[in-house]
Amino acid sequence: MGHVTVRVKLGNPVSKSKEKVVDKALVDTGSTFTVVPRSIATKLGLRSLGKRRVETANRSQLLDQSFASIEVDGKNTVTPLLISGTLDKILIGVITLEALGLMVDPTKGTLKETETLLL
Repeated sequence: MGHVTVRVKLGNPVSKSKEKVVDKALVDTGSTFTVVPRSIATKLGLRSLGKRRVETANRSQLLDQSFASIEVDGKNTVTPLLISGTLDKILIGVITLEALGLMVDPTKGTLKETETLLL
């Protein structure tokens, strides 16, 4: 399976006047959280609400936590996210996908709607 990229619109849920449209965000089903570069978080005015230690393929990192409004394929939600000082692109994680009611369609390399399970 190849990479799935999507057009994403991120915003500050507190101050809706600042918005950033990012043409290509990578959907990462191996990532629990959505991760944004610090430069985007700064541009949106996203505040750090705490820290979270995460394990990556290379090492353990301590990242800032925040929230953002996000739109993918016409669906909107407010999602928790992590802010990275080393990442140069947006990664869309599983929490965000599930909140949007979306999943990866591996046969087409796109996103498709899915039911939300409350089990």
